[in-house]
Amino acid sequence: MIPRTLFEPEHEDFRTSVRRFMNEEVVPNDERWMEQGYVDREVWLKAGANGFLLPTMPEEYGGAAADKRYSVVLMEEQSRANCSSLGISLHSEIVAPYILHYASDYLKKKYLPKMASGEFIGAIAMSEPAAGSDLQGIKTTAIKQGDHYLLNGSKTFITNGWHADLVIVVAKTDPERGAKGTSLLIVDTSMPGFTKGKRLKKVGLKGQDTSELFFDNVKVPLDNLLGQENNGFIYLMQELPWERLQIAIMAVAKAEAAIGWTLDYVRERKAFGKTVASFQNTRFTLAELATEVQIARVFVDKCIELILQDKLDTATASMAKYWCTDLECKVVDECVQLHGGYGYMLEYPIARAYVDARVQRIYGGTNEIMKEVIQRSLGLGG
Repeated sequence: MIPRTLFEPEHEDFRTSVRRFMNEEVVPNDERWMEQGYVDREVWLKAGANGFLLPTMPEEYGGAAADKRYSVVLMEEQSRANCSSLGISLHSEIVAPYILHYASDYLKKKYLPKMASGEFIGAIAMSEPAAGSDLQGIKTTAIKQGDHYLLNGSKTFITNGWHADLVIVVAKTDPERGAKGTSLLIVDTSMPGFTKGKRLKKVGLKGQDTSELFFDNVKVPLDNLLGQENNGFIYLMQELPWERLQIAIMAVAKAEAAIGWTLDYVRERKAFGKTVASFQNTRFTLAELATEVQIARVFVDKCIELILQDKLDTATASMAKYWCTDLECKVVDECVQLHGGYGYMLEYPIARAYVDARVQRIYGGTNEIMKEVIQRSLGLGG
């Protein structure tokens, strides 16, 4: 296998700490969280106390001013632990960057330190019942009235939505202008008129608190606007390369883990008097999967290098997201097959990985949308 040169010794020391945290605080509780449909708030506070929340944020806002490789380590170790319940990647590397890049200093000081400690949990509300990957089609409105916006509408499929203390809401501030009339608002979940719907029951990611959100004449102060009014769609597009690369990072880490679990299984499991690993089909299947995952690993590590240099473009990030999530689903499916009937039992990690993987090709923009983005970069139009 090609050795990784992306990380320094300090990143690997951090990896050791993250792995210990996952093994001691997350893995023992994950099954219970899946049954109850959400994680305990306490684990967020423990993650904050260990420096695992908002590591890339400036120190003045409660972060560690670390480079993105520390966040990559967190994503990889959570994926390898096969514990999808804790939504810290979205909290730390999607919600927090929007606040850092576009909010006033007042809002940064108000929210980021509490997010870093785990006191506040963040979410971002894009998808609606009739608008998912097509963000231009959102119907939620925020109409300016005096010193506030009047927010009305609903959102669905919101990760961390049920636990959230603050939500970045994508809304139309000028509905007549379509995408050019879109803005981003920080909405405190304590604001009157804001209600959380039921926790949604999903095929996978069962411990992740995904919910509906409703806004009924919520008065959002004008100061809670992120950046400039009607520039929200531009901000969303600027942040998408990193957001989509995160999905690819987790996809490759989970695929690598799936191969590891399967190697352990086929070496022990016997059929017709010999180990499953001794059959040519098993050996060739795993050889093919390991090769494809190695290719994905090299590509994703290159994309990480580009994001560190602020050079990752949207098309390349879209390639990584679509290719790696397709591959993740292929790998876990083949590995389930090699486990036989046990691969269908949720007590085995491969079964949990199987049901969790499917949504990777949907959220963050469906893989069909990724292909649209890629083909436009080739000058094909459409």
